[in-house]
Amino acid sequence: GPHLQFVSGEEKFDGDEAALAATVAALRAGKIVAVKGVGGYHLLCDACNDAAVATLRARKPRPGKPLAVMLRDLDALRAVVHTTPQLDNFLASPERPILLLPKRSASRLSVHIAPGLAEIGCLLPYSPLHDLLLNDFGGPLVATSGNLSGEPVLTDNAEAQTRLAHLADAFLHHDRPIVRPADDPVYRVIAGAPRPLRLGRGCSPLELDLPMPLAEPVLALGSHMKNTVCLAWGKRAVVSPHIGELDTPRSLDTLAQVTADLQRLYQVQASRLIVDRHPGYGYRRYARNSGLPLAEIWHHHAHASALAWEFPQVDEWIAFAWDGVGLGEDGTLWGGEAFSGKPGRWQHAASMRPFRLPGGDKAGREPWRAAAALLWETGQTAPFAPEPLHQAWTARLNSPSSSSVGRLFDAAAALTGICTHASFEGEGPMRLETMAIHTEGEIVALPLERDLLCLWRTDWAPLLPMLGNEARPVAERAASFHHSLAQALVEQAQQLRAQTGIHSVGLTGGVFQNRVLAEAAISRLEAAGFKVHLPQRVPVNDAGLSFGQVIEFLHT
Repeated sequence: GPHLQFVSGEEKFDGDEAALAATVAALRAGKIVAVKGVGGYHLLCDACNDAAVATLRARKPRPGKPLAVMLRDLDALRAVVHTTPQLDNFLASPERPILLLPKRSASRLSVHIAPGLAEIGCLLPYSPLHDLLLNDFGGPLVATSGNLSGEPVLTDNAEAQTRLAHLADAFLHHDRPIVRPADDPVYRVIAGAPRPLRLGRGCSPLELDLPMPLAEPVLALGSHMKNTVCLAWGKRAVVSPHIGELDTPRSLDTLAQVTADLQRLYQVQASRLIVDRHPGYGYRRYARNSGLPLAEIWHHHAHASALAWEFPQVDEWIAFAWDGVGLGEDGTLWGGEAFSGKPGRWQHAASMRPFRLPGGDKAGREPWRAAAALLWETGQTAPFAPEPLHQAWTARLNSPSSSSVGRLFDAAAALTGICTHASFEGEGPMRLETMAIHTEGEIVALPLERDLLCLWRTDWAPLLPMLGNEARPVAERAASFHHSLAQALVEQAQQLRAQTGIHSVGLTGGVFQNRVLAEAAISRLEAAGFKVHLPQRVPVNDAGLSFGQVIEFLHT
């Protein structure tokens, strides 16, 4: 087996027992240790030590994003979260995923693990080294990816020691090379079943069967966020582990490494690349330099096609694709769309009232911008927004039009005061959802009318007075927002059923990672006589986009 080495400054232990003992001592002293695992490095610290977790957050920097916790066994798990025998079996399966579970109010875990959220990402040890560490340490450990925020996980001893020197007080290396980086997979229970949010170690490369053979081998490059790639040939498709956001040179290097490695591993050379139609995605230069012909797929068509693949018994769909943003067929930023049809034949059928985002992409990390957009769009003032920004918005400078439900969630988080500035993508919606759990919310009726292009559009404007009503509890406003959108979705589906005769509804896109919204929509749709489908094998978010691109390409 692998042999261990502990390094902390000038201190170094090469013997396995000595290295292990030094690591445990460092963790007990509140230190942060970068530990090499199976698919890369983890940053570990005592999950019950507030100071240690706060230090890890400050150094990474990761001020609010939830941290995963590794627990010795199922008894230790049950002491900190609520679980079931079925979920215990899933956690203990060979995949050993991270699973988001409701936290117990009386657990010993640090309050800094998942601030403002109701769930904790938990996993059990999946290597002998983890097992030894947890057994000797005697308590739960934070186990977060050993990387710089947004970059792929680190795998090389020397590179990890250099790039993580400012984060970790010590390192526990082993001498077995990691050939293929793989982050931990993440699942969330939605509508009674664990559903993947991120593919990784233990479940990817994910092999999937295609409904018919491809004419040539292809490589789909997925999305800019939550990137995965998909190699497909014949009737086989292979989705890579999570790569991450394509904002840094290292992320793009990892993308190139993974694409080359997949083709070498399966002895298949792609003769065509499949890409998103957005011209600004980080992999565009890689695609150009490859010299291969490109096929371009619309973002939300790929979402809908990935969903459709999972349910081959459904011939015709009403597919809702709700997410942050993706380039739409009219050149605007879509994200609240409904389609009718099937892969290769999607018809845009419904959407949300569009609004212009001041500052464009910045709105994803600054929810107050989305809030200002909705207020300005309806002729109101936004005192919290700088006047020069309003002037730029009025002049249509750097204010792209969007129909994104994800940005509506950002705006709601800001208007309720829950989150005006996000430290990570999705923070506002996640905090808003947490407030809505176990709370009843009055449904606000949202007008639904056809526009000049015969597209059904829901108007979100009646939500604004409710969201800004400080006389109502924040939890009530958050719940009302979720349930009003769920009802609006049902009303769109009913209009489309009357038009097309289609009874099968699919939910896809990152917004449906939200359990409160997804379960409310499913419940209301079923009560209205629809058959409802939510993906369970391929992530509903952009991590499933590369596979969806292959399915859409296959049918066009």
